[in-house]
Amino acid sequence: MPEFIDLLLVGAGQIVTCSGFGDGPWRGGGLSEPGVIRGGSIAVTEGRIFAIGTDADVKKKIGGARVLKTIEVDGRVMMPGWVDPHTHAVFAGYRADEYEARIRGDSYLDIEKMGGGIKRSVKGVREMDEERLFELARRRLGRMLDQGVTTLEIKSGYGLDIENEIKQLRVIERLGKETDLDVVATFMGAHQVPPEYSDPDCYVDFIIKEMIPAVAETGLAKYIDVFCEKGVFDVGQTRRVLEAGKEYGFGLKVHSDEIYALGGTELAVEMGAVSVEHLTRITPSGIKSLAGSDTIGVLLPGTSFGLASNDFAPARDLIEAGAAIALSTDFNPGSAPSSSMPLSVSIACSQMGLVPGEAIVAATRNAAFAIGMGSEVGSLEVGKKADIVIYDIEDYREIPSRAGLNHAVVVVKEGNVASEVHDFRARSEVGL
Repeated sequence: MPEFIDLLLVGAGQIVTCSGFGDGPWRGGGLSEPGVIRGGSIAVTEGRIFAIGTDADVKKKIGGARVLKTIEVDGRVMMPGWVDPHTHAVFAGYRADEYEARIRGDSYLDIEKMGGGIKRSVKGVREMDEERLFELARRRLGRMLDQGVTTLEIKSGYGLDIENEIKQLRVIERLGKETDLDVVATFMGAHQVPPEYSDPDCYVDFIIKEMIPAVAETGLAKYIDVFCEKGVFDVGQTRRVLEAGKEYGFGLKVHSDEIYALGGTELAVEMGAVSVEHLTRITPSGIKSLAGSDTIGVLLPGTSFGLASNDFAPARDLIEAGAAIALSTDFNPGSAPSSSMPLSVSIACSQMGLVPGEAIVAATRNAAFAIGMGSEVGSLEVGKKADIVIYDIEDYREIPSRAGLNHAVVVVKEGNVASEVHDFRARSEVGL
């Protein structure tokens, strides 16, 4: 029994724990039952959850320990912090004109051919100094925290040379140290072929022989990712990069089946990737392969939304096949410029057929496993980090159904209040 309880959150109408169904990422029917405790409390000590349960149970467990801070939840919803497992949050500027071009009928690949898309963001990152790049990203992460994101992955991939890829990775490392969020870094030098290379195979050689060893030496990235797509990197080139990355100790990720199905999902599974991401055009073969594996399919509903597309990943087929899925924003300056996890959850429900419980588990617990953080975050369980969000709602299903609003009013990161709307009680509908 601890002498002190650092933080006690009491009187929740619902605590969505995302626990109780089993270890690891959830699949199938378990996704729709997110482990709700009604009339609950959470006790926190030293940044970790010490007790969770009904108000009476938690009061009994903490006994006579001195409580240093109490937050009255007053019938609202408490949930784990969102885990955003696929972002490109370090960039120079947005590409809003491309959004209009897509609505007018230009395709993603058409824009790329005209010098837009990733190549345009590469130019911006190469021209921007590191300090400004960091400051822009720091402010973006602050807005994400305000909406309840407490952990995220950030990919490089807007440098495409050694100097600028490492510059991005240094910024990502600083974000993890100088913000309240947990940040996981992924090296994505294989995001696009840079303008100075006319031959993709020559660039792949450069990635393998020069970039991967240089990045590995810095220790700045946990994962390596490749954009396996028509006009970018084919399956053979993707395999070469992943094999080289694996030799240097990187965990593997693959952008796959976004616009064309090339077999990237099957390759990712074969090579033991932790995740395969996008999957808008995944085939029955890819679904079968993914379902029989430990690889997590990270779905990005905000990307289809941002591309003004009616094509979404077949989430229901994946769940029914037994695949483990996660949700993410794909936050980036062009195809998915929204950093809102609640919006991604709403789109997943309305356009991909997920019920709210499935979407929430996919955006918390399963998302944490997609970036190797499942033992620490993504669910509210004794011993895990106290990453807790209070939402000014009475039922967790209001998060996706009342789309376009930020319902987060208190965000707790490792037991400390990291973001708070100070006048939320005066404006609240809860309890009236």
